[in-house]
Amino acid sequence: QVQLVESGGGSVQAGGSLRLSCQATRTLARTLCMAWFRQVPGKEREGVAVALIDYDGTTKYADSVKGRFTISHGDAKNTQYLQMNSLPPDDSAIYYCAAAVGGACRPEDPFGYWGQGTQVTVSS
Repeated sequence: QVQLVESGGGSVQAGGSLRLSCQATRTLARTLCMAWFRQVPGKEREGVAVALIDYDGTTKYADSVKGRFTISHGDAKNTQYLQMNSLPPDDSAIYYCAAAVGGACRPEDPFGYWGQGTQVTVSS
């Protein structure tokens, strides 16, 4: 069984930064679609960012986070990071990492692997 383990969430003042990490128990593929989602109670899950590992220029960000969030990965290719800067209170949510092998790497596509979620709280 492959698991994605998330960390890095917490509380931060508005305008601050957080770095979320997502580590797979094993490497799923050398080229892998990895993504971040978030969900607020009472709202539908929202795609935040998606990227194909080892392909530059393919990362896509939601309009609400463009210029502030950056997705990246570690050298081992089994660790995903989401750098979150200039955080406003509206970014507060439970953030989930996800991974998929195959497909078109779009947030609306199915993702077979999910992290447990990590809470991000931004205070004004």
